[in-house]
Amino acid sequence: MGFWSTLRSDIEAVFENDPAARSKLEVILTYSGLHAIWAHRVAHALYKRKWYTLARIISQASRFFTGIEIHPGAKIGRKLFIDHGMGVVIGETTEIGDEVIIYQGVTLGGTGKEKGKRHPTIGNRVVIGAGAKVLGSFKVGDNTRIGSNSVVLREVPPNSTVVGNPGRIVKRDGQRVDRLDHTNLPDPVVDMFRQLQEEIHDLRAEIERLKAQREASGSGSHSARTDSAELREEQRSTVP
Repeated sequence: MGFWSTLRSDIEAVFENDPAARSKLEVILTYSGLHAIWAHRVAHALYKRKWYTLARIISQASRFFTGIEIHPGAKIGRKLFIDHGMGVVIGETTEIGDEVIIYQGVTLGGTGKEKGKRHPTIGNRVVIGAGAKVLGSFKVGDNTRIGSNSVVLREVPPNSTVVGNPGRIVKRDGQRVDRLDHTNLPDPVVDMFRQLQEEIHDLRAEIERLKAQREASGSGSHSARTDSAELREEQRSTVP
């Protein structure tokens, strides 16, 4: 796509994904996610021409004004939508496909100081919830949804739903979830607390059973000791 066609598609992505968008003028002037993407497209063009310092200056200026840090080396496809965007970090070797949605606080980063490809590759039509971390040089498949605050450390197949820390797949090729309804995902933390509550209930019942058994055993022993003492007392009284 040409430069102007790309800019138009970026604006279209805002209207497709944000019901609060009212006019093109409002979107162009006030949407920090759009500003960060446009600044990145300029910085990336300079980066490919090996004007690394100027590219980084533009990247850091964009970070200062928008709160969104995109390394100029990252590759971004069409219609990326960054909603609100404060705290978003996108690493140097990250690759993002088309029609991706990223919410605030997302990190697409690496796990160490290795060289070469060290950041994730995000497929097409992926939704990444607020605060999620995708760390490492692996692929997140097309049409995947990553829940808020999830930490993804390994490859994710297409058409999956990932939640939790560490992230685990809770749905794959299953019933369709609305793209923007990323709040209605299964919560593994709640499930874990429910399981712990059930185990605590079972342990309490077992403790009560053991206490009752010990008390019953103690009463029997006390009666046996009393009978034995009375028998010895009778024997002493009968001895001349």
